[in-house]
Amino acid sequence: MPNSSAPDATSSPAAPSALRDRILIFFPPEVRHAQTIGELATHFDAIAMAEDLESRLEALVTVVEWSRQTGTGSDGAPDRSRLQMFLQVMEGVPEVRVRVQDTFAEILTETEGVNLFGETGIPSDRGFIAELSDRVVARVLPEPNDEHDLARLVTRLYSTPESVTRLAALPAEFFHRLIVLFAPLERTDTWVPLQAAFADGFRLLAVRIEAEGLSGKLRARSHPVPVTRSAFHRLARESDRLMDAWREGQPLAEGVAAWRSGAADVRGEMAEISRRLDTEGVSVDIVYGLEVMARSLSRMEHMLEVVMAPPGLERGEAVHRMLVELVEAAHKDRSIRYLLRTNMQLLQRKIVDRSGKTGEHYVAHNSSEYRAIWFAAAGGGLLTVLTAAIKLKVTHAGLPLFLEGLLAGLNYAVSFMFLHHLHLVLATKQPAMTAATLATLLRNRERTTRLDSVVEFTVHIVRSQIAAATANVVFVFLGAMLFSYLWSLALGRNYLGADEAQHVFETLSPVNSGTIFYAALTGVILWMAAMIGGWLDNWSVYHRLPQAIADHRLGRRLGRRKMARAAGVVSRNMAGWGTNISLGFLLGMAPVFGVFLGLPIDVRHVTLSSGMLAFGASGLDDWFTRAWFFWALAGVATMFVLNLSVSFLLSLYTASRAYDLGGREVGVLGARLARRLLEAPLDFIVPGKIGKGASGSSASSSDAGKR
Repeated sequence: MPNSSAPDATSSPAAPSALRDRILIFFPPEVRHAQTIGELATHFDAIAMAEDLESRLEALVTVVEWSRQTGTGSDGAPDRSRLQMFLQVMEGVPEVRVRVQDTFAEILTETEGVNLFGETGIPSDRGFIAELSDRVVARVLPEPNDEHDLARLVTRLYSTPESVTRLAALPAEFFHRLIVLFAPLERTDTWVPLQAAFADGFRLLAVRIEAEGLSGKLRARSHPVPVTRSAFHRLARESDRLMDAWREGQPLAEGVAAWRSGAADVRGEMAEISRRLDTEGVSVDIVYGLEVMARSLSRMEHMLEVVMAPPGLERGEAVHRMLVELVEAAHKDRSIRYLLRTNMQLLQRKIVDRSGKTGEHYVAHNSSEYRAIWFAAAGGGLLTVLTAAIKLKVTHAGLPLFLEGLLAGLNYAVSFMFLHHLHLVLATKQPAMTAATLATLLRNRERTTRLDSVVEFTVHIVRSQIAAATANVVFVFLGAMLFSYLWSLALGRNYLGADEAQHVFETLSPVNSGTIFYAALTGVILWMAAMIGGWLDNWSVYHRLPQAIADHRLGRRLGRRKMARAAGVVSRNMAGWGTNISLGFLLGMAPVFGVFLGLPIDVRHVTLSSGMLAFGASGLDDWFTRAWFFWALAGVATMFVLNLSVSFLLSLYTASRAYDLGGREVGVLGARLARRLLEAPLDFIVPGKIGKGASGSSASSSDAGKR
């Protein structure tokens, strides 16, 4: 505790050389020589001796960091003993208090605060790509030290997440005591520079909202009104009038009401823009503009709380909330991850939404749908026989590397396009879409009443997936064997020579090749292709490609009805085209890039590899008795698991991030599924389990997914 018998001090500042002694005398003799007290006295002495802005800022940052160098108390709360000591000296030693107040006033006078209020945490006006590149460069190159920018001081004072957390947890009474000690009411001149910067920052935020809202891309998606009647324009005018009234000491009630009405109108326009994005596609630039406006409005609302709060503890609480928001925004302002997450989330959501709608068609809810999946997957397996046959010839033709990859990709892409338009099923394309459907259902369900239906829907997903994959593998194997037999009858030789067949088996083994890694990598490629398809579909909608086709001048020659039909074809198939073509060339070109870059990049696709296994087996005698055949069979089983699971899990993770689903949501579902698997494992496989008893919950699951 401070020494109550310390000599009285006048309010006139003591010489810097005597200030340290004054602080030491303030404490009782038995603790006067403690290390922390000596350090605090040294820091206060540095503040008093600072002669320029750089040294003042350094002294202030140093003493603030010193006050935080404590752990947590026995109750787990932050230890504020050093901060308490700082406050006791400020309150008990007038000479120290005057020195600190003078230094604080000089800092505010010599620094510019407009950036702190009007730009900190608000993305730049040059767009998403420019903002992203700036943040990447800032991580690589050192930043110049701009001493006169108050925003840089705030960044230095709260440079770590832990310091921000401590500031947010600081009790309101502590924070109010700090404000009173640094700038008491009688020193009205201290706050004058900051008040002017505060008002200019408020105006700057309003101008940013106006500029974003009246930009062409956003204006075209808001309510069509003249610029002078636009909510964005009116908010800027109301903000200017409000700050003028505040600076002049006029009554604010009417101006605040008008501003809040304008802010509500702006939020209404933002909601209209977001609603239009649901039907017209998403652009990252539009999402970026909405994010700028949302954060600017939030900042202005915090600032308005400070303006309207009465002097005293209530205003101190408002300032505290605003300061916490500023320092949190300063951290977000430097975060590449935050920028990507906030601006890509809506685009991801639209991609997942479109993938989820496609995924509904891959889930069987009754016996007839289950049989349809079997037949479609059997047809997909038979068509893949030709794909695998062409791939083997391309691989062993000795072509230049790039040409080999290009032809392999073209072979895959054409095959997948046939699968798409013939409504056949390739099992490995299903997981990315069914995972999106499951995430949509998780988002839409109520926490307790629909969990059972989600579990039931997931069982249908697994059952449908296993059925499709099994039919693919069985029929591609049988089809390839039949193809090889007919080939040998017609030409008198096997489709593959012995060396080529042996090479096929070597590449499929899970123990002496990279099959496990390559199968997982193929799962990543399957997920990437689904995302590309969803993105292309969104791009088509955003740029109104179907409408452009329907309205094209060729309609005068071919007829509007034909152009409308063509537009419908594009609208229905753009996602499928994007997924199938990108998947084909990713699978075909990945090994080429692996060789070119010297990296272990290759693909192992379960259906294609099953066909290649059959072609290889037909090229060797007694293949079913050889050990290498069973190793290759184990490799195909490994691909079966990894292709499907990696693609599904990546898609479920992407969908969960897009919908802001917590890990708890997916965790609870996983626990329910594990219990269901232990209780009734055949439900995940046996077709007979699809029937009358499950139809009710299945139907409700399907309906929920469609919603």
